[in-house]
Order: sequence, then C-alpha cells, then structure tokens
Amino acid sequence: MTKATRPSKSAAVDESADSLDRLLCGRVRELRKKRSWTLEQLSAASGVSKSMLSQIERGEANPTLAVAYRIAQAFSLTIGELVETPETAPRVEVIRGVDRAFHYRSDKNCQIRTLSPLHLEKSVEFYEIVLRENGILSSAPHFKGARELLTVQSGHVRAASGQAASDLAPGDSAHYPADVQHSIKNTGKGEAVLFLVVTYVIE
Repeated sequence: MTKATRPSKSAAVDESADSLDRLLCGRVRELRKKRSWTLEQLSAASGVSKSMLSQIERGEANPTLAVAYRIAQAFSLTIGELVETPETAPRVEVIRGVDRAFHYRSDKNCQIRTLSPLHLEKSVEFYEIVLRENGILSSAPHFKGARELLTVQSGHVRAASGQAASDLAPGDSAHYPADVQHSIKNTGKGEAVLFLVVTYVIE
C-alpha cells in the first residue's frame, strides 16, 4: 500500500488563493447586478477600468490589493466583507440607523436607506424610502421575475407597474411586477414613509 503524499505548504497556499480569487470574481459580479449597475457605473464608482472589471468578473484577472480595496469602497464594504464566506455559526447582524454607508440615495425627491446587508448574496432586498412632497421614484425594469412588496407607513402614494396603478394610504401594501417600468409617487401632503422589499429569481 502506497503512503499518501501530503500536499506541500505552497500548494495549499496556492489552492487557497485560487479559491479566494474565484469567490471575489463571483462577489463582484453579484453585487454589481444586485445594484443594477453596469460595468461603466462600477468603473466610475471604483476608479477601476471597465476592461479590468470585466476580466475580474470572468475570472481572467486577479486584482491587486489596491484594486480590491477600490472595488470594496465602491460597494461601501471592507475588503474582508467583499470576500467574506458564509459562516456556519449564527450571528445577529445589526444595521445602525446612523450608518451612512447604508444611505443608498438622498436627493430632492427621496431618501433611500438599505435595511438589508450589502455584502450578502441574496434574492431579497429591503429598503426604507422617504418620498418628499410631490416626489417620485421611477425605476427601470429589474431582472426578469423581480417583484416588489410596498408597505406605506405614513402618507399617500400611487404605485404603478407597467400600465397598472393603485393609490395607497397608511397601512396599505401593494405587490407588483418589477421587471417592467415602475414607479412610486407621493400624492399627499408632506413626506411619505415607505418600506420596500424587492425579490429576485435566482437561477
């Protein structure tokens, strides 16, 4: 019987590095798609060229630490969070209300705060939306099969999906396709506070 040969330390290190590179490639692609960003938008946010990002996503290039850091910053993550692998032990992860990294958008029309972790590969996203008076949040079609569940905490809004629309009051909820043009408009006086869940079909 032949004695088994243990892999060398350098081989183990190389295998670990390859595994990390594969994880990073998948994470960058997944995070970009979840935000509905194009390669151009991620390039603008990170300062990394579009061609380099494309090669990273296809697993054809191994990013340097500096490049990985810039990509992580574009997603408001640390490098550790960018390449984080799923944990076996359960934990409670908290998103603090004062954490500006989760303030996805703030302008004259609305303020959007992400309530779901940014670094997880997920089929569900959770948002708090504050629509200013007369404000409207218009969205291009998401991925095929995507849907939105909207709940009104305060104010009055009109939710539209494709050619269909419905008026909502405090306490009302609406569920509609999000793979077509859709929008939420504040039709009342003052601000409207909403909670939005976006679901994706993971193939």
